[in-house]
Amino acid sequence: MATPHGPRRRARITFSDSAAKQLDTITSEAELHALDRALVVISVDPDTGELLPGRSSGPQLRQYVDDVERVRLVYWVTALKTVVVVAFIEV
Repeated sequence: MATPHGPRRRARITFSDSAAKQLDTITSEAELHALDRALVVISVDPDTGELLPGRSSGPQLRQYVDDVERVRLVYWVTALKTVVVVAFIEV
């Protein structure tokens, strides 16, 4: 069912340089599939991850952990919640 303002858009996922390097080291199809599922979750609902304690200036880091797929992502969301920048990947 569509909302009164139309369907909800997914946030676009981008990777920091360090996360892109981590992504390049993943060779297992199972790990790539698990990572893809986690990325879909945070693209649909960027607020799903827990806030990490830290400073109030700069981006507010969040952590999404999927214990079943054994994936951990550290990311931040832009002010308009249209882009999720993944800073750290652990599969």
